[in-house]
Amino acid sequence: MTPRNTPNNFLGVESKLSHYQNARVAILPLPYEATTSYGAGTKRGPAAIIKASQQVEFFDEELNLEPCQVGIATAKAPGFSFKQNKKSHGAPVVHMIAGACRKLMNDGKFVIGLGGEHTVTVGMVQAMHEKYPDLWVVQLDAHSDLRDQYAGSPYSHACAMARVNEFCPFIGLGIRSGIIGERERLKPPSRVYYAHEMRQLGATRWMEEVFSLVGTHVYLTIDLDFFNPAEMPAVGTPEPGGFGWYETLDFLRELFIRREVVGCDVVELMPLKGVSGPDFFAARLAYKLIGYKFFAAR
Repeated sequence: MTPRNTPNNFLGVESKLSHYQNARVAILPLPYEATTSYGAGTKRGPAAIIKASQQVEFFDEELNLEPCQVGIATAKAPGFSFKQNKKSHGAPVVHMIAGACRKLMNDGKFVIGLGGEHTVTVGMVQAMHEKYPDLWVVQLDAHSDLRDQYAGSPYSHACAMARVNEFCPFIGLGIRSGIIGERERLKPPSRVYYAHEMRQLGATRWMEEVFSLVGTHVYLTIDLDFFNPAEMPAVGTPEPGGFGWYETLDFLRELFIRREVVGCDVVELMPLKGVSGPDFFAARLAYKLIGYKFFAAR
């Protein structure tokens, strides 16, 4: 294990690699939780991921290099107040997240948001869409998140993609739970692929369909309940089935090779007391995204 000397930084990389001015990547912790509908605790997700990342080796055996050499700074989390961690304050929180992301982007950083509930994606996408008007969002998720409102809030985590689709097209992948008629309400050319359809199509075919639809600039949002709960149990609303680590990496690698991924988030980790594996899983996933962004063969 490589010695770490900056414990509050993602991976704990040394100061010359975590200094903000030199870093090409900015990790943005987003510990926002106001509308979770089953299990709670996603506000602790960012800190758990960063803590677990201290145990992730710098060397990526697939890429045969250390992706952290590009420099990884960890930004300060937006100051969500107690009042803002309530469902009635969704719009101001989204605005705050967009502002934090916008600043990092303007400084030339590749931004990875760590949630937090899925609502945080709306603010991230707003900031990205300002810079990339042709932006597409690729959503990996067990849930469609297409409700217009839930429990009285249009900014519930169950409404995240409905808000995104108001201004940006998206592709939803791995969906195993949704609401009746949701496909008919999508704004074209957005598309939702249910998990059973993807398995019937086979990986090669569904990937090609995705790449035939999405444009050049892509924002990637990964809700950790996309994965099989046997591999990723630490989520608020787990769903049976789901995707495995390596089949997901196969798609992510192709996505970064074939499209310009301009930003990402990893959301909905609900840390489990005494169980560190899921936190490490999420940290390793975030690090893989950095590796693919800068070093996947083009």
